[in-house]
Amino acid sequence: MTSKRITGGLGLLLGVGLAVGQAMALEGDAERGQAAAGTCMACHQGDGSGMNVPGGESWPRLAGLGADYIAKQLHDFKAGRRQNASMMPFANMLDDQQIADVAAYYSQMPVTEAQGGDVDEALLVRGEQLALRGDWDAYIVSCKSCHGPRNEGAGSTFPGIASQHAGYIESQLHAWQADERSNDPQNLMGAIAKRMSDEDIRAVSAWLSSQTVASE
Repeated sequence: MTSKRITGGLGLLLGVGLAVGQAMALEGDAERGQAAAGTCMACHQGDGSGMNVPGGESWPRLAGLGADYIAKQLHDFKAGRRQNASMMPFANMLDDQQIADVAAYYSQMPVTEAQGGDVDEALLVRGEQLALRGDWDAYIVSCKSCHGPRNEGAGSTFPGIASQHAGYIESQLHAWQADERSNDPQNLMGAIAKRMSDEDIRAVSAWLSSQTVASE
């Protein structure tokens, strides 16, 4: 009986995994995505640039992010693997094809300039160190180790964080610190964020937001 339950449970898990994989593998259509993204524009803006409110909430830039990454986040919101009271209702309005379409639409937009990096030069120097070289004395891995040589993204797991709003990067690093976000492999980001001070987080967020990304 026990072995049958285990086998059945494994079959269910495999089935769910295959279903998610198939959903994320759907080919997106940017033209359809533009129509489906109508409800996204209030927060993420018509050009996908997002918004950074100093001292308040920050909505991320979606323009130019990888389609696979955007699709993964939307599926994670729908499945409850990532929590956000504002995003979850909108994600639940989209079916699998619409998610693929919206992801394709935003991924093809030109990257916009980030906001919120007004800090002193010493803090920017620290931010550059963390982003490009890390701090091995504190066991902090550099951002570029996972997010690519120019922090412009790598695959569906590691988004482009160069030219992302400082406030949004800060909020996500604090969320990983507090175990409020955990939808990355092996809790890599949680482990790194917990080793960072508030000043480290502010520094690296400001430096990344000051970087320019050349759209293809």
